[in-house]
Amino acid sequence: MNEELQLVIATTEESMGAAVIHLENELAKIRGGRASVNMLDGILVDYYGSMTPLSQVANVNTPEARTLAVQPWEKSMIDPIMRAIQAANLGFNPTNNGTMIICAIPPMTEERRKQMVKKAKEEGEHAKVSIRTARKDANDEVKKLVKAGLPEDEGKEGEAKIQTVTDAFTAKVDKHLEQKEKDIMTV
Repeated sequence: MNEELQLVIATTEESMGAAVIHLENELAKIRGGRASVNMLDGILVDYYGSMTPLSQVANVNTPEARTLAVQPWEKSMIDPIMRAIQAANLGFNPTNNGTMIICAIPPMTEERRKQMVKKAKEEGEHAKVSIRTARKDANDEVKKLVKAGLPEDEGKEGEAKIQTVTDAFTAKVDKHLEQKEKDIMTV
């Protein structure tokens, strides 16, 4: 296979892989049946006047399946962290015992579970659109190579390989979505 064609395929695989990694990160933020430290990703805390990610001012862990514990590195940060968690509107009310913040994760209602599944499917569709866009861009590059002198049969072979890669990454997205839906719907 032509070296330029191999480069196009490798670049396509890389961008499709990036779409899957982005999907994994987004799905980690969607609440499932149990507590996860990723639930607090994206929360910014007012740390002496600058907005700082929670993970940079406190240690977050899950001592139990339905509990998050946030251990601030400075005792003075308890109140700003509590305000930031409440402002994030995640559906749970933090409490503190003087040294750490504890978030009891309430069980989700059936309706809320369905909303979370719908949100997960939306993220999956975004990933699939990115994958299809990468396929289209790669096929356009192959057509340019054919116009520039690449044999037409090699161009067809390259397009077939690109479709195989696309199918593989789409299957990965479907697998991630199926796993997340199972996780969300498990009571």
